Amino acid sequence: MAKKLYVGGLSYGTSEATLKETFAQAGSVETAVIIIDKMTNRSKGFGFVEMSTDEEAQKAIEMFDGKELDGRTLKVNEAKPLEPRAPRQEGSRW
Repeated sequence: MAKKLYVGGLSYGTSEATLKETFAQAGSVETAVIIIDKMTNRSKGFGFVEMSTDEEAQKAIEMFDGKELDGRTLKVNEAKPLEPRAPRQEGSRW
């Protein structure tokens, strides 16, 4: 089990501080990051939390997956590694 967790279903108003405080209930949080859209400078509605140990990460999944935060239901699971993507083609409509 990885220590890094994916957290989906975040409210646009949820802050990184709130995310860190919430997950601290499950153990020591190393980092809490909300992904921001570059064009709108607004939350994309998901983020990542890194817990100190695998046990704390598992506890956080059990505590928060399917639970509500700031009026939205969270989806919490182990973060998967970023998979390589095909390069974008400039000028293509599709």
